[in-house]
Amino acid sequence: MELQKFTYDNRLTNFFIWATVGWGIVAMLVGLTAALELIFPNMSGEIAWLVFSRIRPVHTNAAIFAFVGNGFFAGIYYSMPRLLKTPMYSKALGNIHFWGWQLIIVLAAVTYPFGFTQSKEYAELIWPIDILVVVIWVFFGVNLFMTIINRRVKHIYVAIWFYIATWVTIAVLYIINNLAIPVSFTLSYPIYAGIQDALVQWWYGHNAVAFFLTTPILGMMYYFIPKAANRPIYSYKLSIIHFWALIFLYIWAGPHHLLYSALPDWAQALGVVFSVMLIAPSWGGMINGLLTLRGAWDKVREDPVLKMFVVGVTAYGMATFEGPMLSLKTVNALSHFTDWTIAHVHIGTLGWNSMMNFGMIYWLVPRLFKTKLYSVKLANTHFWIATLGMLFFSIPLYFAGFTQALMWKEFTAEGFLAYPNFLETVTQILPMYYLRAFGGTLYVIGALLFIYNVWKTAAQGKFNRYENDEAAPKAPAKPGESFHRKIEGKPLKLTLLALIVILIGGLFEVVPMYLIKSNIPTISAVKPYTPLELEGRDIYVAEGCYLCHSQMIRPFRNETERYGEYTKAGETVYDHPFQFGSKRTGPDLAREGVKSLPNYKPDSWHYSHMINPQKVSPESIMPQYPWLAENDIDISLTPDKIKVMRTLGVPYPEGFEDEAVANLKAQYDQIANGLRSSGIEVGENKEIVALIAYLQRLGTDVYKNK
Repeated sequence: MELQKFTYDNRLTNFFIWATVGWGIVAMLVGLTAALELIFPNMSGEIAWLVFSRIRPVHTNAAIFAFVGNGFFAGIYYSMPRLLKTPMYSKALGNIHFWGWQLIIVLAAVTYPFGFTQSKEYAELIWPIDILVVVIWVFFGVNLFMTIINRRVKHIYVAIWFYIATWVTIAVLYIINNLAIPVSFTLSYPIYAGIQDALVQWWYGHNAVAFFLTTPILGMMYYFIPKAANRPIYSYKLSIIHFWALIFLYIWAGPHHLLYSALPDWAQALGVVFSVMLIAPSWGGMINGLLTLRGAWDKVREDPVLKMFVVGVTAYGMATFEGPMLSLKTVNALSHFTDWTIAHVHIGTLGWNSMMNFGMIYWLVPRLFKTKLYSVKLANTHFWIATLGMLFFSIPLYFAGFTQALMWKEFTAEGFLAYPNFLETVTQILPMYYLRAFGGTLYVIGALLFIYNVWKTAAQGKFNRYENDEAAPKAPAKPGESFHRKIEGKPLKLTLLALIVILIGGLFEVVPMYLIKSNIPTISAVKPYTPLELEGRDIYVAEGCYLCHSQMIRPFRNETERYGEYTKAGETVYDHPFQFGSKRTGPDLAREGVKSLPNYKPDSWHYSHMINPQKVSPESIMPQYPWLAENDIDISLTPDKIKVMRTLGVPYPEGFEDEAVANLKAQYDQIANGLRSSGIEVGENKEIVALIAYLQRLGTDVYKNK
């Protein structure tokens, strides 16, 4: 049989590698800045776009979509043609994908600091950028699948199964989670509300971790570890089990982010059960990766690439063991809302994702530039600094999380909260925040060594854009092949089967939340927000308050004693989007406006606290928000907001939008006059008054008859 000759184009791989390198250091520097702001809360001065609550989403999105995303795109564009023995289908589609993706990253970096956000974890992008994400993802998908169709090999290797699952699942998750009705070019309200919105978000959020931060990196693992070790993958059968079990089980796990919340018990139970089962396929993948190195461990001692891969895969195993443990309700009762979760997440990102990216680039760049790695010694130094940085970052946060959980739950012998003042826990964990910042600094230093080493490697070589190869035409299927071998030769059927497998969990979890009314019991006392409160809520979202404050009181004695009655699903039916939060850097605010509770604060306190938290609470690590007293409310959008909310089912009467501004001004004057009577002068139409109105409304509906 005559061999066919063809050529690989490495240009896109090279582009994505340098994008990974550049955005990686940006993500880490912004993350380090955010860590320092928790120690020095006013280090940003009065610059609104540098405040912690606005730059934290910049860090997470840069780390996920810029650093990790560009990294696995580089791996995909390099590995797919070689595994399929064909060039990528379209250079034009590849270029659109690359430049479109970088544009998305830039737009995220520009919009988040200025308060343009949907306030959903890993899905903060405003609706026009969401549409751009979908368009670019489609271009990527067409290139991906057309390349698979044009392949010269009959059977598709396991790495590509994971690439297919990544594309299909992210498409489904992203579109469903981001369904919204626009109010303006920069503002929209999700079609979901409250606990339903929370379920859809964490169905997406947890699986963004699964199918953006895990499955494509597993695909890279299955390609690059055998290449670096010069060994075949340990077990083909184990890879089959790993793939199908992982994508089926992962999609169910989202509800474990909402344990002890207002989410119905049946949904919480499903999340726990499937999260625990995830240990098996996750560790199957880890074992498959590590055992591929059998007979090559002597090489690991010398080779920084293999060192990175070993630590990366081990971190994957540790994170995927800890995740199911954190989904157990007894453990989650301690861990949720604490820094324990932050530590867990960074074992995955700093250990699994980053180490795999580092290892891949150390392996790829010398081959793309026809040279040797500039300095093996420097790469090994980077490895040890990065490993130490990860440990110094994560271990203090574990201790911080344990400390927070235990202090929040402790009672005196007389039955009172041992630490009723939330700030007592904050001051206790500050030394851990210093150590976290030290660990982050080490990691950044390691990344700078990495950049230098990679740049010098490229500089001493010459970029090898085109690589020639040859292969026989695709052979017909052999009789007697197993079912899975047949599926591997039929990519469309494989894709359809993967789609069905990932949709099952969504159908069983998400759909009943909308079809069964008993999941969201009605509370007659709960009413829609007034126009001023609605504006205040939008300001709360824009400023990123949800990043440090929860609005979900769990049914634990320590929480009800501290914050008031636990949160009901029916309280949140008008919340577009939900504001449960994931972390209590500050106290819960679900009952902030209830005057009968011991933690109630008057309007004047909230005003002073926003302007200068340290003046009110000297030990506070909350940053200042002085611009709230200077910025005007954009009342031009208020009628449109009311219209959209009514479209979404919020029972504003017909025509209420025509009187919304007058209603807003009347409530504004009432609060402003009260502030003036307390000696606080406030101008007309200022955002801080709207925010106070929203905070003072929180929790009051269910306390009306108490």
